[in-house]
Amino acid sequence: MKLALAQLNPTVGDLKGNAALVCAAAAHAVTLDADLLVTSELVISGYPPKDLLLREGFAHACDRAVSALAKELPRGLAVLVGHPTKWGVSEGRIANAASLLLDGEVLDTVHKTLLPNYDVFDEQRYFRPAERVRPIELRGVKLGVHICEDAWYGEPHTFYHDRPLQQFDPVAELVSLGADVLINLSASPFEKDKPHRRLNILQRHVSRHRKPFVFVNQIGGNDDLVFDGNSLALDSAGNVIEQLAPFAEDLQLVPLPTGEGGRRPGEGRAAERLSSPVAEQATDVGTSSADVSLTPALTQRERGLDRTSRSREADLLDALVLGLRDYLRKTGFKDCVLGLSGGIDSALAAYIAAQAAGKEHVHGLLMPSRHSSEHSVSDAQLLAENLGIDHAIIPIDEMHRAYEATHIVGADLASQPGGLADQNLQARIRGALVMIRSNRHGWLALATGNKSELAVGYCTLYGDMAGGFAVLCDLLKRDVYAVSRYINDVREGREVIPVSSITKAPSAELAPDQFDQDTLPPYPVLDAILEGLIEREESVATLSEQFPAETVRWVASKLNRNEFKRRQMPPGIKLTARAFGSGRRMPMAAKFEFG
Repeated sequence: MKLALAQLNPTVGDLKGNAALVCAAAAHAVTLDADLLVTSELVISGYPPKDLLLREGFAHACDRAVSALAKELPRGLAVLVGHPTKWGVSEGRIANAASLLLDGEVLDTVHKTLLPNYDVFDEQRYFRPAERVRPIELRGVKLGVHICEDAWYGEPHTFYHDRPLQQFDPVAELVSLGADVLINLSASPFEKDKPHRRLNILQRHVSRHRKPFVFVNQIGGNDDLVFDGNSLALDSAGNVIEQLAPFAEDLQLVPLPTGEGGRRPGEGRAAERLSSPVAEQATDVGTSSADVSLTPALTQRERGLDRTSRSREADLLDALVLGLRDYLRKTGFKDCVLGLSGGIDSALAAYIAAQAAGKEHVHGLLMPSRHSSEHSVSDAQLLAENLGIDHAIIPIDEMHRAYEATHIVGADLASQPGGLADQNLQARIRGALVMIRSNRHGWLALATGNKSELAVGYCTLYGDMAGGFAVLCDLLKRDVYAVSRYINDVREGREVIPVSSITKAPSAELAPDQFDQDTLPPYPVLDAILEGLIEREESVATLSEQFPAETVRWVASKLNRNEFKRRQMPPGIKLTARAFGSGRRMPMAAKFEFG
């Protein structure tokens, strides 16, 4: 049996368009003489559909889409698709399902057993779990079909990762019932280092059961989540015999992997190019979705960059570009606008925007104040020229002085020259200018603050936080530097982000001779403390064993007090286990003595 693995990029709620993606993949699989096409979890609805699942008629519409898809698929090719369903569940309930389609019919449907209910996952809110599992038989082969979290049973769980209600191992149960091959349909979002964790999990299953394992993951950005693909096929010895492209649509053919001899990922065929009516019509960012997502796959294969050789910075950068690209495309934006300060954050955000939207669709505003240094403007201009993006200089001093000249507000500002109110006013003038261009031209406004700043409130509501999308909101300052150096040294091989923006001391330049480190701990210290407080939820006492206790208490206090700001920030791209967003639910009006 020959399996085609289809790594697709669905749009949440676009049932017709998503079905067309499956049809296009099926047509291509037929040309490769495949017997079975495997797609990802909830590919028909897109993942995550969230409260669309609660809307009357949505699940029934998904079932109708699956039935219609079965009739459209090429005869002779079996196809596994993921979808929400009412089939086989009690009235008023929904299941997360995988169905086998063949020759115009829905032959069989199985349901997800383990429903994740941690971090960004809330599946117990929507779905009813399967009470038992069973293989699906196809042409004499028993397929151990299961869905995403079903493969994570028994893995070490973190403090926020609740164990599922069903206390049995679906994979082991499928093997005990005679499954010949294990097939996992997944929508597993990207986190730093997660591709490596997934591979370890799959190889442990193979080591226990000596069965080949096929893992097909979604790719693409949906709101704050980015799905990295990295689909895999393992033989019964745990060797990777095929790996699909990271962060790009891909389709690969593999024989049912039962042998002991494997080959390294990336060896063999170039990634197969997909096309579909939907892809050809998706021109929201000036090119088709096939062109957008598949060109990186071809480039990586040609350069021999399989996952074993990819750096952490490469994964972070590709996740950021794909997340912004799909947010633009799936929400209907073509252009974006952002402020360029000459600093490292706006420089990296502009590079990501140029890669995501195309340089002709990025518009930068240089907005110097009386406190701006000469190199701020020159560095921002050099960046814009290096990227080839549109840019304009709009000095804000005249607007700043207009506020100072007003009667009551001017008195407030004069009472504390260069104080917090005056600094925030400058940031808000800049935010207003960015939003004017956004409103006038229909451009997506990008906020450029990083996670370190957002954590301790080193940002201004309605100022540098203004915008429709926060590109770097889950990237600590140290990683902003690391990714920027990677761009110059590896991805581009030349100075794209000005070296001065990387090497100079960071500053908001809202007061004379102002530098970040005047009020913040050094970023290496700050980021290490934040990682402990946020990602591991460590106590002040524990972290004080590694860092000065007074510094740790200050950071913890700032993190706690600025939750109200983060609650009002634009959505951004999740890159870590604990991003500021739906997966981290901290109270705003709370009092806790850190100790």
